[in-house]
Amino acid sequence: MAKDDKDKNYKVIAENRRARYDYAIEDDIECGIMLEGSEVKSLRQGGSNIAESYAEVKEGELWLVNGYIAPYAQAKTFGHEERRRRKLLVSRRELSRLWNATAREGYTIVPLVMYFNHRGIVKLKIGVGKGKKNNDKREATAKRDWQRQKARLMKDHG
Repeated sequence: MAKDDKDKNYKVIAENRRARYDYAIEDDIECGIMLEGSEVKSLRQGGSNIAESYAEVKEGELWLVNGYIAPYAQAKTFGHEERRRRKLLVSRRELSRLWNATAREGYTIVPLVMYFNHRGIVKLKIGVGKGKKNNDKREATAKRDWQRQKARLMKDHG
């Protein structure tokens, strides 16, 4: 069965492309997110941004901070706040691991991609990583450029 046949409902809503550039992501976790009805409807229309957001462990719970979900026009009186804190759903074991990583080891929890899974449920993939220094970023850019140039050379001469 092809991937398209299996995942008809899979759809990327928002992607944080800058996360892998700014952070050295060591581990990623899929987690659920608690949303209101108008937020889900807005996400189905594609109005979301997670580029400036981050996740934090606070009072024994995991929260998405500063994630933007556009207002849903048809939900006049029962709308939602655009940048409210949203609770992320992970197991207790994952939560304690994330807390240890952020509190003791200086890691950051960065949202990587928000998507509808194959069942049509909104999921958020978060990554645990350390911030890169400027020279690390330059090194990654140089490596990526060399890979592109190498691919072009192989295509031309192969």
